[in-house]
Parts: sequence; C-alpha cells; structure tokens
Amino acid sequence: MLKIYHFAQEQDALRQQLSRTVSFDPESSRTVDDILHRVRTEGDEALLDLTHRFQGVRLDDLKVSASDIEEAYATADPEFIAILEEAYRNITEFHRHEAERSFFYEQKGGVILGQRVTPMERALLYVPGGKAAYPSSVLMNAAPAQVAGVKEIYMTTPCDAEGKVNPHILAAARVAGVENVYKLGGAQAIAAFAYGTATIPKVDIITGPGNKYVALAKKQVFGHVSIDSIAGPSEVVVVADDSADPEFIVMDMFAQAEHDPDASAVLITPSESLANAVRETAARLVGGMLRGEVIAKSLEANGAIVLVENMQEACRVSDMIAPEHLELHVTNPWEILPDLHHAGAIFMGSWSCETVGDYFAGPNHTLPTNGTARFFSPLSVRDFVKHTSIISWSKEELRNSGEKIASFADREGLQAHAEAVRARLRKL
Repeated sequence: MLKIYHFAQEQDALRQQLSRTVSFDPESSRTVDDILHRVRTEGDEALLDLTHRFQGVRLDDLKVSASDIEEAYATADPEFIAILEEAYRNITEFHRHEAERSFFYEQKGGVILGQRVTPMERALLYVPGGKAAYPSSVLMNAAPAQVAGVKEIYMTTPCDAEGKVNPHILAAARVAGVENVYKLGGAQAIAAFAYGTATIPKVDIITGPGNKYVALAKKQVFGHVSIDSIAGPSEVVVVADDSADPEFIVMDMFAQAEHDPDASAVLITPSESLANAVRETAARLVGGMLRGEVIAKSLEANGAIVLVENMQEACRVSDMIAPEHLELHVTNPWEILPDLHHAGAIFMGSWSCETVGDYFAGPNHTLPTNGTARFFSPLSVRDFVKHTSIISWSKEELRNSGEKIASFADREGLQAHAEAVRARLRKL
C-alpha cells in the first residue's frame, strides 16, 4: 500500500509518484463553459434548469429561509453548537491579527503619499454540501470576510433532492452570522454570483472549496470576480525522526487520504526503522477504517515514504513538494523551521495534528494545494480587502520635479503624458 523510496537513488520515480498539477480534462472544461454561458445569457431560468439537472430538484426559491436557518440551529445538538461557537471565536481571533491598516506619510514640499485599505463590498462563500458537507468551511470562510469588514456576505451550498440544505451547515451559518444562504451548487452557483442574475447579486470575490466543476468555474470567472485559489485534492507531508510515534503518523496520513482517492500523504524521514513501522502500522489499521477503501487507493496512487540522509535533506524534499499541510514529528520542530520555505500550514510537534488546524486552532484551513504553496497563501483577511494608492502632489513639488516627469514621458513617446505636466508648469 505504501512504498518506501530512497531519495538519493529513486528521485525520478518519486517525482513521478508525487507529481501534482492543476489540470482538467477537456470534457469537464466544455461542460463548465456551457454552464457559464447559459447562466450568463439566461439567468435564473438557466439556474433553475441546471439545479434540476444536477441536484435533482425543482426549486421554487433559490434562497434558504431565515426560519430554516433558525430551525437548524435550534434543533442541533447543544454540544455541537458550543463547539462551533468556540471554534469560531478562535478563528476570528486569529484573523483579527491579520487586519491591515491604511497608511500615509509626508514628504518635502507638502507631498502626501499613502495607501488606503478598504474591504470588498460583496463576497460569496462556497461551501460543499453534497457527499462532503463541511460546516468547518462556513466558519473558515466567514471569519476573515467579517474581520475585513465585507458588508454583504453570501453563502451557497448544494441542497438535496428535496430542496433541503445540510442542517449542520445551516447551524454553522447561524453561529457565524451569515444570513444570506442559497441552495445552489456546482459551476452554476459560481456563474450566478460571478455574473449576477435577476435574483442573485454579483459579488466581488468568491472563496471556498468544491469539486472539479467548481474549481474550473472559479478559474473561468476570475477577472469578472476575484477568487481565493484553484483548490485541488488535499495533501499532507509528515517530516519525522526517531522520536515520532508511528501510530500518530499513520492516522494523520489516513486523515488526508480519507478525503479522496486523489489525496496525497507522504512521510519523509531519515529513520529506516520508523519507515518500516509506519508501513506495517498502516497495513494493519487500514482495514478498520470506515473509509478504508478510499484510504488504500489514495496511499497506493499518491502516497509514499521517503528515506533521506538527514533532516536537512528532509526539508529540501518537503520544499520540493510544497505541501498544503506539513507536520513536523521531530524532537525540536522550531530548530528546523528556518529550513522550510514552502507549505500552506506547518504543524509543530507530534501533538499539533492537522485535524486541530482543520477545525479549532484558528489559522485558516483553506490552504494552497498542488504545490502552489510556493507562491500562494492561506485564505486570509487580505483576500477580502483591496489597496488603493493615494497621491497628493503639491504646486511646489510639481515646480521642482515636473520637467523630470515630463522628460520621462518623452522617453516613452507619450506626448500627452508630458504635456499634462507642462501645461501645469506653464501656469506656474
């Protein structure tokens, strides 16, 4: 199930095993293009038709009623509500530390320069709601938008064949204070909020994970709206030394593998005895897992145990993968942290399992996948704000620097640019 690779001798085979790119099959792309076109040209009529086609229900109302949200909250297990509320407090508190401030500074001659930070006006939070319904995604998407100061926050999630939305998702929406909840899923939901219809508002940003059709749709509408990222299957890398507990490692690898057969779980270690123990433990425990078949397929297709010479090489291999989640099951994780540069989230020590971050700790669980942690970041308050440059130039400074600026424009062959400055110089 899990193959052991010796990094020094099997780099090519390992790279092939762990190769992960954001790509989509042509048929899926054509399907999404057709959906986007229909929603953009036919509006609500297309939405109702596509919802019947893909979700199996003819909706009279695309929006979840306030009473349905309240009922889901009122009938939920009080213990679950308490957990949701505590998790939401933790997530909100973390994101408060990300909040940016506008700044201004004055230069000579009465020049004032600065940058104004303002929230986007409308955001859509997409929450999966089919086979995989994740109330945690509600909290993780709502908190940074609210801390950023977004005025209108909308949420959409697929309903079932009876037009009902998962009650745990609605309870989480109530906890997070999200009132505008819609029953739409798939590419048609992304199209509706990217373009707007008679009943659906056009938003400024769309965030949240989904299946390949959702990911494709987000990719296609980027430019009409902002998006957080193109999410792919989940992934974890565990860097471990002799001090690590094999069962901890196996369960953390299983936790990623149970998401999807395309998920990836990788152990990197200089310890051959740990590598063998992890492989044996995984083989012994997988049969007892409810999603054991999915886990086995995932580890067979995308999992690996990588033997390296030392911790420095382990860090280089991890950076090569640039994982969504990186766990450090080592004696002193802070010691090797400076050697790690590419990861969506890093979990320090054996007690900081990735599940803690998924639900409760506070940092966002919407993370870059498919190696994009080399250049993308976790979902944050920064995704929901925009930055505007502020320039206040004075007469005095234009008198001093105007001809230099006009001359610069001359070098680019842009006469009107230059004359816009010289017209003012002539007045001075």
